[in-house]
Amino acid sequence: MTETTPPKPLRVAIVGAGIAGLTAAKSLRHFYPKEAVDIKIYDKATQLSEVGASIGVHTSGLRTLDKLGVHAALDESICIRQSSGSPIAFRHWLTDEVLGMQDSKVEGGVEHKYRPARFHRAHLQQVLVDALPGDVELRLATKLTGTSVNPGSDDPVTLSFGDGSSATADLLIAGDGVYSKIRSTYVPGAEVKWLGMIAFRAAFDAALLKDIDGLPADAVRWSGPDDRNFVSGRLGKGKYAIVALHNADPNDPRDPFCGAEWDQTSNLELFRSLYGDWNPIVRGVANAAPYIKTYPMCAVTPLESFVFDGHVALLGDAAHAHGGGVAIGGSLAINDAYAFALALTHVWPPADNAATSPPLPPKPTKEQLEKALKLYDETRRPLVNRLLAGVHALARKRRWMAEKKTVEGEGETDEQLRARIANRPDLSWLTEHDVEAEFDKVVSRIDAV
Repeated sequence: MTETTPPKPLRVAIVGAGIAGLTAAKSLRHFYPKEAVDIKIYDKATQLSEVGASIGVHTSGLRTLDKLGVHAALDESICIRQSSGSPIAFRHWLTDEVLGMQDSKVEGGVEHKYRPARFHRAHLQQVLVDALPGDVELRLATKLTGTSVNPGSDDPVTLSFGDGSSATADLLIAGDGVYSKIRSTYVPGAEVKWLGMIAFRAAFDAALLKDIDGLPADAVRWSGPDDRNFVSGRLGKGKYAIVALHNADPNDPRDPFCGAEWDQTSNLELFRSLYGDWNPIVRGVANAAPYIKTYPMCAVTPLESFVFDGHVALLGDAAHAHGGGVAIGGSLAINDAYAFALALTHVWPPADNAATSPPLPPKPTKEQLEKALKLYDETRRPLVNRLLAGVHALARKRRWMAEKKTVEGEGETDEQLRARIANRPDLSWLTEHDVEAEFDKVVSRIDAV
C-alpha cells in the first residue's frame, strides 16, 4: 500500500495583531483546521497593549463575534451597554439638556446582547487573543520592513523583517493600521489626510468620578459649537473613558497643539481649559482625568481596491481608516475579517478540508484565490468608501467653517448647533449592516456572470 504525502496547508500571514488581524485569524480558524490553513500573525509590538483608550462595537460587529464563537466579547464583565438601549445620548454642551438619542432601525429593537457595547481596547484585544487556538502562531517584536509578491512561485509572498529574518506565505492579510506599510507598498499614492480635529482620549478608574453630581449612568456626547464634542462613559471592569474632539491643526505653528502626534501624552491643564466654560458635569469629568493623550484625526483617501496581485488583502484601518469620529472602526474591522473568511470558504469549501477526512485537497488554485479576493473586495469596499466619502466631505466643510470664522469672527450659533444635532445623519446602514447578507448578494451577482 502506497502512502500519499498530504498536501501542504494554505499559509496565511497576518501583519498586525489589532482587532482586524486577530479577528481575521479567528475567522479563518473558525472554518478551517490547522491542517488546511496555517496562520501566523506578526506584530512590531513587544507586548500586546492596544493604543487608545475605549472602543465601541456596534450591533453588526457583535453579531459577527457571536457567530465566530467569541462569546466572551458579549459578556458584560468586560463591556458596558446603555441602559436606555440607545448607543448614545446627545446633550447640550452648556445646559446639559438632551438634544437627541441615537435609535436602532431594527424592527422590534435589537436583542440585548447585540446592543452597542463599549470596551477598553486592551480588554477586547485580550478576549480575541484568548479565543485563538494554540496552533495560531503570534510573533511579537517582529517589525515588517518590506513585502514582495511573485505570483508564479511556490512561495508567492515574501515578508522581510527588521531583525533580518524573512517569511513566506500564500496569502498576506494587512491589518497594520492607519499608517499601513503594506498599503503604501501597493498604493503609494494613497493619502492619509488630517480631518481638521484632534481627539483627546483617556481611560481610568471610574471611582475617580464618584463625587460628580448628576453624572449620567450611560455614555453621553455633549455637543458644542463648531462641531466640538465631549464624549464620556463607563467601560467594563470599572473603567471610564473620555473622547473629546476639538478643532486643532497639528501642522499650524500658531496652534497650541502644533506637533501633536498619535498616542502622545498631552498637557492636561491645557486640555481642561478647552472645556472650562462647559456644563459642570463636563468640567468635573475633565478635571478628574489623571492624564490625556492626543490623536490627530486622519482618514485615508478611498481606495480603488483592497486587494492586490492575487495574494494581498487590506483589512481594517489599513484599508479604510476614517478617523474614528463615528465610532465604527472596530465593527468594520471585525466584519472585514469575517467577509474575507466567507470569501475563501466560498471558493474553497471548508467541508472538503476536514482534518478527519484525509486526504486533504490541494491548496486553492491561483484562480480560486483571485476570486476569493474579488468577493471580499466587492463585499466591503463600496460600504466603507461610502463612509470615507462622507468623512472627507465633512472635513472640507469643517475647514471652510473654520476659515469663515477666522475671517468673519462668528462661529456656529446655538440655533445652528441644535439644528445640526436634530438633522444629524442616520448611520444605521453602517452600525446595523449585515455583512453576511451583503456577501450573499455579491456572490449571487458575480456567480451569475
